[in-house]
Amino acid sequence: MRWACILLPQLALDAVLRDRDDPEAPLALIAGTPQRRVLKTMNPAARALGLQPGQSLTAAQAMTRDFVMAEYDPAQIEYWHRFLAAWAYRFSSHVSLDYPRALLIEVESSFNLFGPWELFERRLRDELTALGFRHRIVLAPNPAAARALATIHDGLAVTHREALDKVLGQMPIQHCGLSREIATAFSRMGLRRLQQVLALPRDTIAKRFPKEVLRHLDALVGESAVVLDCYAPPDEFDVRIELNFDVESHQALLFPLRRLTSDLAAFLAGRDSGVQRFTLFLEHREGPDSQIPVGLLSAERDAAMLFELARGRLENVQIPGPTQALRLLARDLPAFVPAYRELFNERPQQSLPWEQLRERLRARLGDGAVHGVHAFADHRPECGWQINAAKAATGLADLPPRPGWLLSKPVPLQEPALRIVAGPERIESGWWDGGDVRRDYYLVQTHRGQLAWAYCPVGEAGPLLLHGWFA
Repeated sequence: MRWACILLPQLALDAVLRDRDDPEAPLALIAGTPQRRVLKTMNPAARALGLQPGQSLTAAQAMTRDFVMAEYDPAQIEYWHRFLAAWAYRFSSHVSLDYPRALLIEVESSFNLFGPWELFERRLRDELTALGFRHRIVLAPNPAAARALATIHDGLAVTHREALDKVLGQMPIQHCGLSREIATAFSRMGLRRLQQVLALPRDTIAKRFPKEVLRHLDALVGESAVVLDCYAPPDEFDVRIELNFDVESHQALLFPLRRLTSDLAAFLAGRDSGVQRFTLFLEHREGPDSQIPVGLLSAERDAAMLFELARGRLENVQIPGPTQALRLLARDLPAFVPAYRELFNERPQQSLPWEQLRERLRARLGDGAVHGVHAFADHRPECGWQINAAKAATGLADLPPRPGWLLSKPVPLQEPALRIVAGPERIESGWWDGGDVRRDYYLVQTHRGQLAWAYCPVGEAGPLLLHGWFA
């Protein structure tokens, strides 16, 4: 087996930076009691101002006030850790969260689907970068070794036991995953590298150190298996973005909305599902939240499409007051079946799949402006179809061809050189609802070669009445 470790060195910071318009601005996360607030971590721009982790907020503000503060929230860290596990679930069914700020993914069984490790790794990095999370990625034969190597390496791929032993042997003992007390004890004994510890007699280590030490060393070199809990994705998507200031315009909500829909698309891809409907909540300073339902006719999961649909719904709503937070809730997550596509598309830049066009029109024009048309069991042409019928009628497949364009009201067909191609076809129906018709229909061709559908009432004289055109 091959395991990939995705280490997230600044998960807490990335979770805050990804929701900001200017991620390069100085930012520091603070924690501690109300009496003593300290700086937990900060981005490079804040470090350039002289700020350091562990520094008191009072001392930091005495140096400079040109930085933004945000709360260091362990609950948010846990949430985004699990969100990234849901994203990784699309690549493997064996995803573990047992190590903090890291994802362990069994990837060997996925090579047939996603290609060799070089391509697979590039895809992981591209998607993590698009999501806004910095990372390190290491490949190793077992999860314990992958996690340990990720602390000092990035991009390392070890596939064989011999190479693993060589790389692990050169690792500093402080970075091998041992507790700080155990690593310090080995260092005081003059053992600086892992290979020096592995060269000691096992009974000596067992006498001087807890049994967990030997167990961990065996897991690193692959002598014993590591039991990991596998992650299972949740059945709903519920994400909230708190805005930095009160928002009163639609335009200012588009950035957080794009982030929410991108996260939703990544979540759906991990579950191999789509979304049928979801709800946007605008949280206001005063009054109840504004709810904006977004419904789709079929399950979708394309990030750009979801953003366009949500944007169209949002722009049609009058915001009642300043908005402080934006939330997206999706619970209807059916299985996703990709739409049929042609293998070769001559002009992809000029075409738009029908499903996307349909949903975009519904979002822009409203649900009542776009309808589906279904056949209905009635021989009268004007009654043989319905808008948004529950399901198409059956039993009408044996009818002769019908025109694609049916006129709303028949008009006299004034044609000097008219040729009858087929007919007559008599239609007598509608006696039960007062709309009784008795007509003889003909397929006729005009002097320009157009095919028309025309009729004359039974027992009446006069010109044919044009009822439809064939394509």
